[in-house]
Amino acid sequence: MTWTKEQRNVTIAAYLGWTLDAFDFFLMVFVLKDIAAEFHTKIPEVAFAITLTLAMRPIGALIFGRLADKFGRRPTLMVNVACYSLLELVSGFSPNLATLLVLRALFGIAMGGEWGVGSALTMETIPARSRGAVSGLLQAGYPSGYLIASIVFGVLYQYIGWRGMFFVGVVPALLVLYIRGNVQESPAWKALDAKRVRPGLLATFKKHWTLALYSIILMTAFNFFSHGTQDLYPTFLREQHHFDPHTVSIIAIVLNIGAIVGGLFFGTLSEKIGRRRAICIAALIALPVLPLWAFSSGAVMLAIGAFLMQISVQGAWGVIPVHLNEISPDEVRATFPGLVYQLGNLIASVNATLQASFAVSSGNNYALALAVVAGIASVVIAIFILFGPEKRGIDMTRSAQEVATSSTV
Repeated sequence: MTWTKEQRNVTIAAYLGWTLDAFDFFLMVFVLKDIAAEFHTKIPEVAFAITLTLAMRPIGALIFGRLADKFGRRPTLMVNVACYSLLELVSGFSPNLATLLVLRALFGIAMGGEWGVGSALTMETIPARSRGAVSGLLQAGYPSGYLIASIVFGVLYQYIGWRGMFFVGVVPALLVLYIRGNVQESPAWKALDAKRVRPGLLATFKKHWTLALYSIILMTAFNFFSHGTQDLYPTFLREQHHFDPHTVSIIAIVLNIGAIVGGLFFGTLSEKIGRRRAICIAALIALPVLPLWAFSSGAVMLAIGAFLMQISVQGAWGVIPVHLNEISPDEVRATFPGLVYQLGNLIASVNATLQASFAVSSGNNYALALAVVAGIASVVIAIFILFGPEKRGIDMTRSAQEVATSSTV
């Protein structure tokens, strides 16, 4: 199926939006140790900033999602990208830990909006047959951002320090110009807007409460799976294995290449075998990989384990953008996927502090903390995903038109 220029531009914009959002988030995970040293505190106290960022993301998903459902996906996405970029820049000027914590909480609000708005805009615009592959591409934006952050840490950290890492994070603001000049509004949103459909969020969630509850529980497990294997992995490499920044950067690059491969492969595979089955298979790959990933001793073996683990983690995640958008109620597609995703993030936001505290209390045994969370999350996802709905290939524009017509009858 041939793509139009508008469909390509939307996909590029959404991919870059999530990539650069993740880039700004992951810049911090490399410098927890350095921030703790400057502010004369311990790593778990600084890791609380990650908890705050994740905990505030549902607020962003709600705010920006509702704005996108009311005023359109395109203008909301531009405002969202500008907000998280500027907050990243300001974080680098923090004079103390308290200020940094406040700024990272605000950053979490901005970060929480991008995924839902960008994925809705894309899934409502591209051809239905391409959704699985594009879903994998969009979700690959997350490890792509981690990958770029890894490169920046390995190349620039020694020259710019931890504050400079945040200053680099203002670069995503340039994406606003691309969106403004090249991206069109979603056809499905236009179909709803033409009939001035403005459903109440609470009424919609009340109508679909079982779907919402199921989705929140599922996304809680997914967020423990991703953040439990990613956020403290650089700290695990630096603190438990005492690797230098260059080695940490190389391993992080390798694991993110695995994540990109996993997302693209399983996203595409989901078009053939179904969303739920692809997620189940990807999640279960984590179990045999756990010993190599967490308990190896050398950099090479750890890198191989990290590569395989992220094929599993982001392989499962690669199906999520299309899956949540397909099962979402049409009236709130910019709000529902992002909100249930970020509410899962809220519940799982304790992960970084929990893992760091467990590791420190166990003599810096980060390996055990990482392995326990990853193993439990993979099993929960593999089982739970099989009990949910699936609407592979649904015509979103036609469905939106039907909703708009029925609401005006």
